[in-house]
Amino acid sequence: MHMNGGIVMICYQKATLEDLEKIWDCHISENPEDIRYLRWKQEFITRNVTNQAVTFVIIADNTPLGEVTLDFFASSYSGNREQLADGKHTAYVTALRIRKEFEGHGHVSKLMQVMEDYASKEGFSRLTIGVEAAETRNLGIYLHWGYDQFVMSEIEGGELVLFYAKTLPSCKL
Repeated sequence: MHMNGGIVMICYQKATLEDLEKIWDCHISENPEDIRYLRWKQEFITRNVTNQAVTFVIIADNTPLGEVTLDFFASSYSGNREQLADGKHTAYVTALRIRKEFEGHGHVSKLMQVMEDYASKEGFSRLTIGVEAAETRNLGIYLHWGYDQFVMSEIEGGELVLFYAKTLPSCKL
């Protein structure tokens, strides 16, 4: 990979507070007309700081390229989502994003593996993820990653969202 004319090391890691600030400031600058991003920034940072969630990032040249958040509790979401995260055995994968120019290079797959390894070490045995039914490419990717156990569906913002689960392998100490 080349950024700024040189070879750059790509890191897949648990986000620091600085990483979270950078990610959300980038989202806000890319969506200046959507004030929800200001609220979401505060919510995601608070959930990370209070150990209700943990965000993982792809970093290159001190720049966040992508992210995924592992949410331990479904109570922060609308609807009947208790089966998506219980804080003990099941956690919810959300906010899975990467900058368009870095799609298709395996970075998200590597980040997901880092996140899944963390979840397993923390004692989670099952992860859930949601996808809009119309997003067939993403659905295919999630199925390929093993998120193939249908959990539920829900209408969200006028869109049909499908939720799937994956059973994690036991962490070997």
